[in-house]
Amino acid sequence: MGIVIENPGILTTVQDEGRFGYQQFGVSPAGPMDTKSFYIANILAGNDRKEGALEMTFQGASIRFEKDNIIAVTGADMSPSVDGTSIPMYQAVLVHAGSVLTLGMTNGNGCRAYIAFAGGLAIAKVMGSKATLMRNELGGMDGRKLEKGDKIGFASPKTALPNMELRKLKPEVFPKNELTLRVVRGPQDYEFTEEECRKFFWYGAKITNEFDRMGCRLEREEPLCHIGDGNIMTDGISFGSIQVPTNGQPIIMLADRQSTGGYTKIGSVISVDLPLLTQSMAGYRVRFVEVSIELAQELYIRRLNELDNLERKLNC
Repeated sequence: MGIVIENPGILTTVQDEGRFGYQQFGVSPAGPMDTKSFYIANILAGNDRKEGALEMTFQGASIRFEKDNIIAVTGADMSPSVDGTSIPMYQAVLVHAGSVLTLGMTNGNGCRAYIAFAGGLAIAKVMGSKATLMRNELGGMDGRKLEKGDKIGFASPKTALPNMELRKLKPEVFPKNELTLRVVRGPQDYEFTEEECRKFFWYGAKITNEFDRMGCRLEREEPLCHIGDGNIMTDGISFGSIQVPTNGQPIIMLADRQSTGGYTKIGSVISVDLPLLTQSMAGYRVRFVEVSIELAQELYIRRLNELDNLERKLNC
């Protein structure tokens, strides 16, 4: 017994940390778009931070509980409620059997929300992961988004957790209208003149409507110019890679990206800034700041340490 989906919202999928080690075979990792919100939801719910959870985009789901369990909702504010009564975000909350958890449209603070369930979801792993990769129809609920009537069991539901009174954080406030993303240059920045690289960092771009789990297409007033034709020998693509096709309009590759690509990559958005992008919306302005790979690594380690400290605090 677990949950029944009464209304799936616009796009609700099962995601765990991701499916790693298979890009060489054309299978991308998938996983959460906003890793920070995803990890925090699991930690608050007493789970391993990599455990499967639900990711919802723009509009949340309505979910009926068949068994008591503790949840945590993080990420975008979709005004979560249980049986019509608001519940706090970024806090562990016990939901009873028969109750309906409802998340509505985002109020503008972010666009992707996460629900973690204490003890995890009883979803079979495919290639070592529960993550849904819709493009390849892998993982999650038959490799697709959730639909009305879907049932997912709880792996090991809980009605109590250690330090329950401490399992709450101040909700995240995401950028609106404009955001700044830190970028490490390369690996094909040599395909652009230094002047073009300077323009990339000096002038911003706008997020277009072509923004999904695969990638985010940007629009610049002046397209970037390549030294050559913009094509390279196909190589691997990471989460945050900034491809610049022959038209000079950048595309930031995201969780469901293709595993390889043949366009130049001028740089990569650093890991700790990717949640700022994935919680943004079409029409927002983006500016880029160049940073060193050493700083990117330092910031990444700092975030890992923050998550580790939160886990220790709650589970001591």
